[in-house]
Amino acid sequence: MNYNHATSLSEVHQSIDTNSKSKWKKLFAFFGPAYLVSVGYMDPGNWATDLAGGSQYGYKLLWVLLMSNMMALLLQSLSARLGIVRGRDLAQANRETYPKGVNFVLYLLAEVAIAATDLAEVLGMAIGIQLLTGLPLIWGVSLTVFDTFLLLVLQRYGIRKMEAFIVALVAIVGISFLIQLVMAKPNMGEVVHGFIPTLPDNTALYIAIGIIGATVMPHNLYLHSALVQTRKIKRDDAGIKQALKLNFIDSTIALNLAFLVNAAILILAAAVFFKTGRTDVAEIQDAYQLLEQLLSSKLAPILFAVALIAAGQSSTVTGTLAGQIIMEGYLHLRINPWLRRLLTRLLAIVPAFFTILIAGENQVGPLLVFSQVLLSMQLGFAIIPLIHFVSDKHTMGKYAIKPAVKVISWAITALLVYLNMRMVYTEAINYISGTGNIYVDGIIILAMLGFVVLLVITIIYPLLSRYRQEATGGIHTPQVSLGELEKPEYKRIAMALEFSKKDEQIISYAIAHGNEQTEYILIHIVESASAKYFGKESDDFETRKDQEQLDTYLALLQSRGIKARGQLGFRHRAKEIARIANNEKADFLILGGHGHKGIKDWIYGETADQVRHFVKIPVLVVQ
Repeated sequence: MNYNHATSLSEVHQSIDTNSKSKWKKLFAFFGPAYLVSVGYMDPGNWATDLAGGSQYGYKLLWVLLMSNMMALLLQSLSARLGIVRGRDLAQANRETYPKGVNFVLYLLAEVAIAATDLAEVLGMAIGIQLLTGLPLIWGVSLTVFDTFLLLVLQRYGIRKMEAFIVALVAIVGISFLIQLVMAKPNMGEVVHGFIPTLPDNTALYIAIGIIGATVMPHNLYLHSALVQTRKIKRDDAGIKQALKLNFIDSTIALNLAFLVNAAILILAAAVFFKTGRTDVAEIQDAYQLLEQLLSSKLAPILFAVALIAAGQSSTVTGTLAGQIIMEGYLHLRINPWLRRLLTRLLAIVPAFFTILIAGENQVGPLLVFSQVLLSMQLGFAIIPLIHFVSDKHTMGKYAIKPAVKVISWAITALLVYLNMRMVYTEAINYISGTGNIYVDGIIILAMLGFVVLLVITIIYPLLSRYRQEATGGIHTPQVSLGELEKPEYKRIAMALEFSKKDEQIISYAIAHGNEQTEYILIHIVESASAKYFGKESDDFETRKDQEQLDTYLALLQSRGIKARGQLGFRHRAKEIARIANNEKADFLILGGHGHKGIKDWIYGETADQVRHFVKIPVLVVQ
């Protein structure tokens, strides 16, 4: 059937049943989405601030990690609420609310955030590979392109297997740091005191801003609002309330685990570096090199590198999913997952590759900082619309957030946007003061002005009355008239046959949609090497056997008084099916769900997914 733009992550939408009679099975069914989200809070981009905070100030900034985790928990729960109640992910809700021009800019910024996130993962994984194997960093960056297809493999096993894979990677990270903490033997009394708010000096304030500013990843808000929709729930009050409650528990557990990992990094840095006077450790490579020396153990740096690779790998999977959600939600455009993954990864690899090639490995740190600045610029454009949507009683009904939650949410947003704007402003001023190029300076200033203008539009536009009139995604659908519903009559029904056991099912569906006057067009695509080269001129064994099989089907149908004729197609399967259907003036098309298997699916995509782009008639996919 034609792709349904109204669902988020359509291939796994409501694929997990949560209506088990067993209390524990029901609880377990809801667990998963927040774990995929949590990896964004322990990705390689966060390690630098944790290492810097621990090595320079010991345990004194642990309270900042705890506070930022509480902020993240609130915002992620709002994202999950949007997906559960409205059945919309954040990108879809934005598309329904803002003007086309604003939406396009928001889409571009979201794509930049995805690329920036992936850049941090690429660099983190490359550093991990280098530390573990000694491979030059530039080769490590190049090797990361091969994880492009990991998500595709995982998707074939379903969303639950993907969640299990991510949980396993998170467990590797957590266990690695737990073992290192046992080796480091931190003073638990001092660790507890670290949760008392204190800022020793301005540098500590700057590091605290870095920790808080990197807390919420923009793509995680898009991701969470879509992932919760993979659970099939009852759409009554009890079902929605239960889903909100269990997803909040899921988020609490998962994000607290992420907090423990970040806290472990900071505590490790404090116990190993701060206590030995090495307050200058801020780079990941420095930390790795000193761990063996200061802990007198070869295992500690190995575990550190393994954790870094696991954190980077898990984040790349969730980043790709977020990219798919953003593209489908904003543009109603869906491309093959492998192509989506490859494009995202190349956007990350190319700048990393050339930076290392031209400037050297010592510029990896600044490149990581640059990726975090790009993420900072996008954050406000994800949080502000989200709070607008979950606060709106018109679309959320009684599930709109309470006034107290609204005040706290806006306060957190104001803080995060201020901190991120301050970071962007500082970086821009530093760059302008060092370039001496008036044209580059002008572009930066114009970009900053545009940034502020777009931020104001994002805040104000949903408050206008026009939003009330145009919003279409609420709980209460508008009053509409369906008119007189008449059953369509098809004169010519085309069916694409595979010459497999599924053909009987395809033919049955075709006949069920026709009548006595309907004419049926049987289509089969010859896929032999000769047929792909010679096309209609092909006369190889497979082509002759396919024609015989087609004639057999036609004879059987005609013996039952069914009007039918057949055509063989050649070369490109999807294009040929569409060409024949269009030439025969078919008004309905039926085909099987998987024309290709294995690697061909990765390269060409499913036939059904491509055919729908080439025809303008209803398409029924028989699974």
